[in-house]
Amino acid sequence: MGSARVVPVGMTDVNADSEPSLATRIEAVLYLKGQAVSLSSLAEATGCHRKQVQAAILELMDGYAHRDSALEVVETPTGFSLQLRANFESLVQDFVPAELRLGALRTLAAIALKGPLLQTELIELRGSSAYPQVQELVEHGFIHKRRQKDGRSFWLEVTPKFHQYFEVDELSQILQQHQAAATAAGEEE
Repeated sequence: MGSARVVPVGMTDVNADSEPSLATRIEAVLYLKGQAVSLSSLAEATGCHRKQVQAAILELMDGYAHRDSALEVVETPTGFSLQLRANFESLVQDFVPAELRLGALRTLAAIALKGPLLQTELIELRGSSAYPQVQELVEHGFIHKRRQKDGRSFWLEVTPKFHQYFEVDELSQILQQHQAAATAAGEEE
């Protein structure tokens, strides 16, 4: 006697022998791309007509809207995207590495190497573009800002999150090792 397969409401029974539905194939494309994909690109990727793709996207959006899921399919100005629902974005701060632009990384390096450092000194080193970079670094939790007691500037210093994220325990120890290696290399010449 064969056993019946139980399929949750809103889900499709998928056998290894069957071809995935168009909505499922679109879901896979959106997942793999990791960014918005235009209707034309989805039609090309799936080998289907735009109207079929549009209907499958609506089916996919409806499916996500009616199930308990952390994900959703949304339409953006550049296409359709599979993304984390807004009420789960707080998890991003804890689990996803921060994406820092080159300027912010250089500003962070200056603070790490010279810190604690006054913001006015940092601006002299890096220029006025460092102001928004400092704000970005504070928002990501890599630096801490505290008001100078006898002045108008702020002291900037790296946080434990900086050390954990970049796997740096003692920056001064690393600098000493680097200087010792450079000195030893200079003596060998």
